[in-house]
Amino acid sequence: MIDDPSDELTISPEKAFFIIVKAREFDEQVAPTDPDSGSNPTDDREVDVLEEQADNPVLQELQAALGVLNIDEQLDLLALMWLGRGDFGSFAQARQEAVDVSAKHIPRYLLGTPLLGDYLEEGLSQLGYSLESFELNRL
Repeated sequence: MIDDPSDELTISPEKAFFIIVKAREFDEQVAPTDPDSGSNPTDDREVDVLEEQADNPVLQELQAALGVLNIDEQLDLLALMWLGRGDFGSFAQARQEAVDVSAKHIPRYLLGTPLLGDYLEEGLSQLGYSLESFELNRL
């Protein structure tokens, strides 16, 4: 899938695709419209599931997924995000620039990036990986 040896990923595509899915779930959430509705989920068509909560399980899952990655995997995600966003012309350039970023801030930086899932998917796509083919092989 990767033509240039400098484009070799240290993060597995499976981990990256999991983070993409969680990032998209996180991006879909909206501010609470009725923070104390007290209603039955079926009465309000279960729309509360899309609202941000203090104990947000999607955010917790995404933070956990990013937190268990080693530094090389975090740098790969950062480079993939930049590549997918169009900040760099190649993964090798983005990866080299990512090395200069303080490692302790990478998960927070990624979490604060709107459309993170889309950028990661585009970056992986440029390296020849497809989320669709990954999902087809898993279903």
